[in-house]
Amino acid sequence: MIPARYAATRFPGKLMQDLAGKPVIVRTNEAALKTNLFDEVYVVTDSPIIFDAIIKEGGKAIMSKEEHECGSDRIAEAVNDMEVDIIVNIQGDEPFTDKESLVSMLDVFENDLNEEIDLASLMTKIKDSDEIHNPNIVKVIVDNRNFALYFSRSAIPYLRSTDMQINYFKHKGVYAFRKRALMDFRSLPMLTLEAAEKIEAIRYLEYGKKIKMVETDVNGIEIDTPEDLEKAKAIWN
Repeated sequence: MIPARYAATRFPGKLMQDLAGKPVIVRTNEAALKTNLFDEVYVVTDSPIIFDAIIKEGGKAIMSKEEHECGSDRIAEAVNDMEVDIIVNIQGDEPFTDKESLVSMLDVFENDLNEEIDLASLMTKIKDSDEIHNPNIVKVIVDNRNFALYFSRSAIPYLRSTDMQINYFKHKGVYAFRKRALMDFRSLPMLTLEAAEKIEAIRYLEYGKKIKMVETDVNGIEIDTPEDLEKAKAIWN
């Protein structure tokens, strides 16, 4: 599932911006299909413009019936009546989605015999100081089994002692959910930490869900700004 909202705070209409002759959302849909990992790939959107662009290219799209604050809610509505076990959420602004990272994330469920894991997601190391302190980049800290402890737009953990070597991790907005966890998310109200940080993954933690984080070396580009789009064009070319 690829949630795709036309309006965006930092870069309105970004998913319909041109990337090598096709809209960003179409490129993302093509990348998801190219992995050959999924029974079905759908773009779930509130926009007739995005819907038509996907259908025109031979893809599958679903129009949301309700207004949604986040991608998880949008996907939950779309899969409500579907007989599925695992749902993968790929962000619409990720045209460089790679198969290797997705395979590692899905393997989490193959090895989860007791179904302890509610959802899995990706993280990648951050080495650049500007990125560590950039509030547009969501950071995650994990326990010794790589279960998420917290997500924040602040630099976490706070490095009080300069003698310590700390790894900082960026949260990549790609998820794999058990359907029951996703449907629970939709029925549960937003609490204070999620509202403060504006990070939907926090809702799962606030209600006791377990998120297994999988480290990947693939950084890619999330197209959040016009500058990101120019970087994506350069890489594509």
